[in-house]
Amino acid sequence: MCGIAGILNYKTNKKVDETILRSMNNLLTHRGPDDDGYHIGSGIGLAHRRLSIIDLSGGKQPIYNEDKEIVIVFNGEIYNFLELRNELEKHGHKFRTKSDTEVIIHAWEQWGKECVLRLRGMFAFAIWDNKKQILFLARDRLGIKPLFYTKTLEDELIFGSELKAIEIYPGVSKKINPLAIEDYFALGYIPDPKTIYSDIYKLPPGHTLIASRHNNTLQIEKYWDVPFNDEFVVVNEDILAEELISKIKEAIKIRMISEVPLGAFLSGGVDSSTVVALMASMSEQSVNTCSILFNDKRFNEENYSHKVAKKYNTKHHFEKIDIDENYDFDWLNAVYDEPFADSSAFPTYRVCAIAKKNVTVALSGDGADEAIAGYTGYSKHMTIESINSYLPYNIRKIIFGGFGSIYPRMDNMPRIFRLKTVLQLLAKQTVEGYAIGSMITHNQIREKMYSEKLKNELQKYRVIDLFKETAKDAPSKQPLSLMQYLDMKLYLPGDILTKVDRASMAHSLEVRVPLLDHKLIEWLATIPPNLKLKNGESKYLLKKAMNSYLPKSILYRQKMGFSVPLSKWMRGPLKDVMSRALLNDSVLAQTDFFDMQYLRQIYNKHLSGSHDNSATLWALLMFDAFCRRKLKI
Repeated sequence: MCGIAGILNYKTNKKVDETILRSMNNLLTHRGPDDDGYHIGSGIGLAHRRLSIIDLSGGKQPIYNEDKEIVIVFNGEIYNFLELRNELEKHGHKFRTKSDTEVIIHAWEQWGKECVLRLRGMFAFAIWDNKKQILFLARDRLGIKPLFYTKTLEDELIFGSELKAIEIYPGVSKKINPLAIEDYFALGYIPDPKTIYSDIYKLPPGHTLIASRHNNTLQIEKYWDVPFNDEFVVVNEDILAEELISKIKEAIKIRMISEVPLGAFLSGGVDSSTVVALMASMSEQSVNTCSILFNDKRFNEENYSHKVAKKYNTKHHFEKIDIDENYDFDWLNAVYDEPFADSSAFPTYRVCAIAKKNVTVALSGDGADEAIAGYTGYSKHMTIESINSYLPYNIRKIIFGGFGSIYPRMDNMPRIFRLKTVLQLLAKQTVEGYAIGSMITHNQIREKMYSEKLKNELQKYRVIDLFKETAKDAPSKQPLSLMQYLDMKLYLPGDILTKVDRASMAHSLEVRVPLLDHKLIEWLATIPPNLKLKNGESKYLLKKAMNSYLPKSILYRQKMGFSVPLSKWMRGPLKDVMSRALLNDSVLAQTDFFDMQYLRQIYNKHLSGSHDNSATLWALLMFDAFCRRKLKI
């Protein structure tokens, strides 16, 4: 795993400032502590930080083609590079290294921009073709690896693996994007292609960017999408279960290639346990597994992870931490560069630290919830969809919309009485209903917490617009497939993969995600929805397939999640921190984005126990930390 950065003067041959490029690259040292490298050409500068994984002696970057007219810097792993190398050699290409990076540069020579269609792996890379005067940027299909870019008023294209590498470039605008604020407080993250800044962007997953100096253009193109459809072939469940195991094994096997110590995360959940079980079945040596254990029983999965580790005789490395041990989370905000409110970032950061003590590469079970329908929200929304199918939308909107508007929130009451959200969902169509269910801060609260200034800047934009726009590209309108599609385009790259990439790279740890192998994802898209979620059972086909590998106590236990006790923290150890953030002269107040009196009302309701507003309050704390670090208020 690595970090990349670059500068292109795409309208002139103006010399690149090498000092600035080196400063950008130095900010990515944590992504690649083993080495650095640079290419400085006419109006182009590329930089690379290396974490050595494959071809330790010959894989130094940048890498060039034979006549040095084409150069690449690359972040990621290409798992089918040996197959591609053999194919390219038949076309006459000559190789000087054993690295996957060199394969990409020859693939560009052979197939041009369609080279990305041949790549199987996780990647973000930049190729400068001096003959064609083209800079080609690409990001992998699911967005496992990040890539940021911006254009300056001086006709420069600046890019990098993390936001921090672009922010420092002179002249880059750091104007806050009001639409990103709405997305952030609704969802807890800022979805692609937005960043917190109006003029800096994320290259979306499955997209390329071509900057041509010949015609002075920047062109972004989509090259892949999740191929859901509404036509399914009926196949025997047992046959499908066997095929699923075979495909997961293949995805795992190609990710076990490494010249450095390799292991896996093991929480004891279905996904990580599946990866470990199948790794063990293909490994001659004991698998290294890593876990983090909490002192709070509500968040401790110790019994489950130890059960799997014992069954497969893994070399299990774990540490138990006091979940209340550290309340200064400014450092966490620094890892993510922009506001990021997924509180599981904290334990993810810690488990990566534990893993790095024993391995350099770790496999994880991330992506299974989106790919095989594992989230509890899917079951809830499909139940609502089944009810909705009996009543026309216009009738539901009147009946349930009316009840939902007057029914009180009862956060402090038993779950059976908390019907407000359900009533609201019954009055909505699929996309809007799922958007509401995905929010950490509901519409009514956000409407009141924003200042008039921010509301004016939003120009009536709300996060539901993002969901509706994303859904337009969905190849399937079947409700479960549509919800999976929305998560794969928004939540997966914006939250889950961002969380893991930054937390792991902060420790110079490479994380590989076999359950997001694009060939596996394409196959799973052909599986009927009722075999992913069946009779309320999530991941039905995966659990059926893993019955002979894992005990039922692992496969069918209640989903716990990887979280921290936010509600308790906000009423206890974080009380003073939260109170200071909500003062009239605080940083949050000085941004002029919020109605500070209403924010204090939100917090007081939380303190009283009448409402659980912990997710919103945590988002405010992370936004406060960002503002103090970046806006210098």
